[in-house]
Amino acid sequence: MVPQPGADLNAIEQAIKTMPDYFAGYETRVTFITETEMAAKHAGTPHGGFVLRSGSSGPSTRHIMEFSLKLDSNPEFTGNVLAAYARAVFRMACNHYTGAYTVLDIPFAWLSPKPAAQLRRDLL
Repeated sequence: MVPQPGADLNAIEQAIKTMPDYFAGYETRVTFITETEMAAKHAGTPHGGFVLRSGSSGPSTRHIMEFSLKLDSNPEFTGNVLAAYARAVFRMACNHYTGAYTVLDIPFAWLSPKPAAQLRRDLL
């Protein structure tokens, strides 16, 4: 993050780390860099990250799920995700779905322009 000149870096760091429903409650590192470093090393549009989720299915059985994302172009990826969900909403409307839904409610197959048989063949 490149702060504005004169910014209170401790206040910015605390505001980020305590952001409800985002970073609060998680181990979070905040690193401030110079505008020069930002331009030299981080000016492109790549993006990525990891989400780790742990849980258990019994008293002595633990599991960790890891979701990883490595993008060459964050804007291109975001545009494609929006198009995929627009496709899914159209399919939902054709099947008389009404109301509000989250991304967790949308079947993966409805996101793709490929037929279900091809998705099963290519992805499973």
